[in-house]
Formats: sequence, C-alpha cells, structure tokens
Amino acid sequence: MKTNWHTIIIGAGAAGLFAAPYAAKAGATLVIDHAKKPGEKIRISGGGRCNFTNMYAEPKNFLSQNPHFHKSALARFTQWNFIEMVDQAGIKWHEKTLGQLFCDEKSTQIVEMLTSRLRDAGAELALSTSVTKVTRIDGGFALEASHGPLTCQNLVLATGGKSIPKMGATGFAYDIARQFGHQIIDTNAGLVPFTFPDGRFSALSGVSLPVRVWNSRASFEEALLFTHRGLSGPAILQISSYWQMGEPVHIDLTHNMGLLEKMRAQRQSAGRHQLSTELARHLPARLVEHLTTEWADQFDLTQRLADQSDAALEALIGRMSDWQLTPSGTEGYRTAEVTLGGVSTEGLDSKSMMSKTVPGLYFIGECVDVTGWLGGFNFQWAWASAHAAGQHIAQS
Repeated sequence: MKTNWHTIIIGAGAAGLFAAPYAAKAGATLVIDHAKKPGEKIRISGGGRCNFTNMYAEPKNFLSQNPHFHKSALARFTQWNFIEMVDQAGIKWHEKTLGQLFCDEKSTQIVEMLTSRLRDAGAELALSTSVTKVTRIDGGFALEASHGPLTCQNLVLATGGKSIPKMGATGFAYDIARQFGHQIIDTNAGLVPFTFPDGRFSALSGVSLPVRVWNSRASFEEALLFTHRGLSGPAILQISSYWQMGEPVHIDLTHNMGLLEKMRAQRQSAGRHQLSTELARHLPARLVEHLTTEWADQFDLTQRLADQSDAALEALIGRMSDWQLTPSGTEGYRTAEVTLGGVSTEGLDSKSMMSKTVPGLYFIGECVDVTGWLGGFNFQWAWASAHAAGQHIAQS
C-alpha cells in the first residue's frame, strides 16, 4: 500500500463508500475500515433488503440541535438522485410503506454498487485496517495505521456512531473531533425499543397492532410490537428518538377505529357477551386479556356489554385511546438503529461538511449530530453528506 494520499476516508460504510468516487476526482483516495467486509450495516439493513432511501425525505424528518444544518446537503443530493443511481445499476426496488424503498432482492446489491463505483473511480479500499492515531502535519494529516504510517491532504471521518457495537461500531469519530477542538453533542441510542421491568409485557410477546404514539415533541402512526423486554415496532422506534428518561409515552390503541361507536352498536346486538369478548373483535385477544387483568381496579371487562352505560364505555375507550406508559429505559446501543447526537454542526460547514477550524478535516454520516427517522432517512443523510464532502474535495 502506498503511504501518501490526497484523501483518506476512515469508514467503509454507506457514507464512506459513497464519498470516495467524488473525492477520487481530485487525487488518490483510500478508504480504510477495521472490518473484514465493507458496508456491513447496509447488508443487515431492512431485513437484508436495505431500505436505501425514502421517497418523502425532507429536512423535517431529521433531528439536530441545528434544524437548518442538513438542508443544504439534502437539497443538493436528493432521494431522486440516489434512486437514479440504483436504476442505472439495474437494481430492482419497491416501495414497502410510507415511502420506504427496498431492494427487490438483497441489500448486498447496494454494497456492490457502491464498491463498483469506488473501483471505477480509481479509489482503493483497505479492510481489516485500524487507525490508532491521527496528527496534524504541514499540508494535511499523518495517520498511524495497523498496516503502517499514512499521510493525506484531506481526512474524512465516516465511522458512524455507537449503534450496534457487535458490528464494530465505536466512538472513534468523536475522539478525533474532540482532539481537533470540536464539540460533541451528548449521544444516545435512537430508533430503539423500550424496556419495562419485571417482564411486564412478556405474555404479549409477538402481538402487534397499528397505533398512534406520541409525547409533547412528536407523534407517529405506525405499528407497535410487544416483546419479552417491552415495546418495539416502528411507532415505538420512532418516538424513542424523541423520548427522555422518566417521561411517559402516550399510546392510542383505538386509532382510526371508531371503537366507541362500534361498541355501542354491539351493545344492541351482542349485549349478553362479556365486554372483553366484544373488545377482542377489534383488538388482539391477548392484549384484551392483559388489559382485563392490568386495569381490573378501574374497569371490569368480564361484565356484560349490555350493563355498560355510555359514560362507562366512554371512560374505557378514553383510557384505551391514551394509555400512558413510562419505560424504564431502552435496549441501548445494542439494538439501536442509529446514534442521536454526535459531532456538533456548529463546527462544520453545511455545504462541505468540512471543519470550520481545521481545513481538510471532514465529518459525514451518522457521526454528525443529524439523525433521521426510521424508514430510509438515515441512509439518505449518508448519501447527501458524503456527496457534499466528496464534491467539495473534488472542486477544491
């Protein structure tokens, strides 16, 4: 391996692989990763089919302490730009739901597309290679790597966040950022299941239903899934990015169901049946059984439906439409899809992703304090931020 490079990109994930062909237009470019294979998070994403972007991606779908920072990159490389690349590569895709786009076949097609673009541009890829030290030198940077010393004019950090450590995730980008005087916004697990003590919902494990879930900062209408540890499913993962320890989440089990009117009608036609029996016509039976026990001090769901007054039904449905639950925590980085927080955008140029104080130093992808919703938005941020940095390197 040669030792002197125009650009070195640390991280062979979505952002790092995508930035390389652009940077290579300006000079010799090397992508380094400690993993044995490139794009491992791409490979496992979307159940092995990679939710590579979202048709409706726009700035409002992202969290950051600076809600305007990501607008520039997202506007200059949109979801339609990436879709065009996918089409040109001959990769067939489909919309699953809510604008989420997946490969028809397998996620490795996206990895192959990215690595092919990298090779065609003349960039090189060094896997199973760790970087232990980075220092500033005249005209660039010096790196101590497991395969020997390296130097470069431009250094791009694309090492991701702390989510899914079993895939090799580390806080390396944060360490380098701090070393060069950048602020780090406190990091937390995002898009992550909630946990509850004492196996509260273990008997409901596997039960799923559409809900609306909300708190004072956000609201989502998607599916909820009960697990042995607590709550998961798209609706829960989404609200988890807006949740703070100790606060409740609100769940509407009856969303768009018109359950009160239906129960009133059933009171006329099936009044002799137990309230729980009639509720189970609209909600999962195991969930109704659970609520029969958990809410026994307030509602007797074993009574006949005919014995329920309008006020009693309104009180019950009101509770079901605003079930307040306070998680004990989350499953943490172990299962989190993304990392909230990261390198503060205050120290980065929004058009280039380059450090405002250290010329030639770039941060892209998940390591930056920009986090997308569930559904392909985080991949779109990887493509857009990588494009911004790569184009700036190519043009400077």
